[in-house]
Amino acid sequence: MIEILAKIFIKNYKDKKAIDVRNKYGILCGAVGIFLNIVLFTGKFLIGSISGSIAITADAFNNLSDAGSSVVTMVGFKLGSQKPDTEHPFGHGRLEYLSGLVVSVLIMLMAWELFRNSIQNILSPKIPEYSPIIVVVLIMSVLIKMYMAFYNTTIGRQISSAAMGATAKDAISDMAATTLVLVATIVGVFFSIPIDGYAGVLVAAFIFYSGVDAMKSTLTPLLGQPPTTEFVNDVGNIVMAHKMVTGMHDLVVHDYGPGRVMISLHAEVPGDMDIMKIHDEIDNIEEELGEKLNCEAVIHMDPVITDDEEINSIKSMVDGVIKRVGEELSFHDFRVVKGDSHTNLIFDVVVPFDYKLEDELLKRAINEAIQVYDRRYMTVIHIDHAYTKEE
Repeated sequence: MIEILAKIFIKNYKDKKAIDVRNKYGILCGAVGIFLNIVLFTGKFLIGSISGSIAITADAFNNLSDAGSSVVTMVGFKLGSQKPDTEHPFGHGRLEYLSGLVVSVLIMLMAWELFRNSIQNILSPKIPEYSPIIVVVLIMSVLIKMYMAFYNTTIGRQISSAAMGATAKDAISDMAATTLVLVATIVGVFFSIPIDGYAGVLVAAFIFYSGVDAMKSTLTPLLGQPPTTEFVNDVGNIVMAHKMVTGMHDLVVHDYGPGRVMISLHAEVPGDMDIMKIHDEIDNIEEELGEKLNCEAVIHMDPVITDDEEINSIKSMVDGVIKRVGEELSFHDFRVVKGDSHTNLIFDVVVPFDYKLEDELLKRAINEAIQVYDRRYMTVIHIDHAYTKEE
């Protein structure tokens, strides 16, 4: 249904990476969510009131809160699409993450209310009335929520939306919750066991867990998360495809919301080449990154010596030492400064954040291992903590 509506209401609907198309998908999915949740609320509220089932009625209000969540998601997409201004030069894209956070809070509040009502029902149990229409409505509700989880997950991944991801998780918890309500209704009627309240407690637990999980997924980009491995690989492939570039390091990615990604990196280039030619090539790489990855790129060029056999031999030795100290370690910006009494080996070592050895101890271990080869080698090491993650 979403694809059909997209063909009708979204121009260039296939280009999901375009910012305007992405925002329209978010608003469209939100509108469909509002409609479906209102339909579910109406049906469940009617049968819940008729049957006297606290679990069905609570599940109905859960769907009403989902409709409110869809409104929040739509508003988030709309506000997040505003252009940068003097007070927000990096745009308003993170408002989408905030809308996902609000959705998460609403989910947890609804879980708390459902828990309170369920406890009251446990203390004063009663068997809800039964009608075949109740089972039909609940089964239809599970199927509709299954579809909502599917399209929010699919479209959310295609447009990289944390808010839609939160909505998809909520729909999955609703499926489990409604299934519990259905089981409780059947057990209560056919076996005369009043488990309606207990089912409500389990439903509340499902919903609360979904809210916490959704909150984590929206808080993470707000706090600052590493770029995806796919994005890092794409950047590396584009940069290293240019023959002038011999190495790349210190990639930093700042995510200010969808469509406002800024990156910086260091590109190693031969030190004996014409600086004007290198600068022109760096400009071309920055432009290519912007066009292909929809980001703003700034590249710092690091000149390195590539045609000195002695330096290359020393560098190869250092590489072997560092790999023996830690397989996950790497180094860059390697320089050799010779003196009368000793030779300085200057380089940066890239260390993962979860690396167990402290920085000073790591420097000492590398220095001692290098001096085994030649006591004249003295190391000047700077520790870099990686802003990207290895997978």
